[in-house]
Amino acid sequence: MKAFLFDFDGTLANTLPVAYYAFQQVFDMYDGKELTNEDVRNMFGPPEPEIIRENLQHQDKEEAIERFLLIYEQNHEELVKQNQDITDMLNMLQERKYKLAIITGKSRATLDISLKKLQMDEACFDSIITGDDVEEAKPHPEGILKTLRDLKVEKSEAMFIGDSNADMEAGKRAGLITAGVQWLPEFQSSKFSVEPDQMYQKVSEFVESLG
Repeated sequence: MKAFLFDFDGTLANTLPVAYYAFQQVFDMYDGKELTNEDVRNMFGPPEPEIIRENLQHQDKEEAIERFLLIYEQNHEELVKQNQDITDMLNMLQERKYKLAIITGKSRATLDISLKKLQMDEACFDSIITGDDVEEAKPHPEGILKTLRDLKVEKSEAMFIGDSNADMEAGKRAGLITAGVQWLPEFQSSKFSVEPDQMYQKVSEFVESLG
């Protein structure tokens, strides 16, 4: 294995709580609509601005997007904590000279906020693909295939790691080994409809599997 490709929300960072909160606040403010966490998850796929443009009924969609980003940033420190196990894992993989990548449906704006707030060094990653960088969101494999080209690695040399059915389907469609993870407090899929090749409940299990 030469490269590990990671989803972000629910995989590298416990950012789902702040995403849920920001969407819930915006839809309540602008549409008077109360969303559950599941309601928000069901909208996931495109980057956050597109989710708002597609689902918000209120005409001031661009204002709502700016409000979303503000709420996301202002509440990030309270709702999202750093995870030392994840930090140690990334450091270890980097030290062992593996190529690392992020493939996320998040917008570049929210990813930048999260990386900065969590003090995650962007330089740690050899490739970052956000929802802004692709035409087709996961479960389409576009982002993964683009990353493989960026990294100059073959499908057989990479693993895609994520916490959702869309992640597993995208990885399978791209021809990669897939790993489903439920190692953070909040993750998207409690059961995978697309069976991952490997499954990890703890970061330490993944690290140990590398030998």
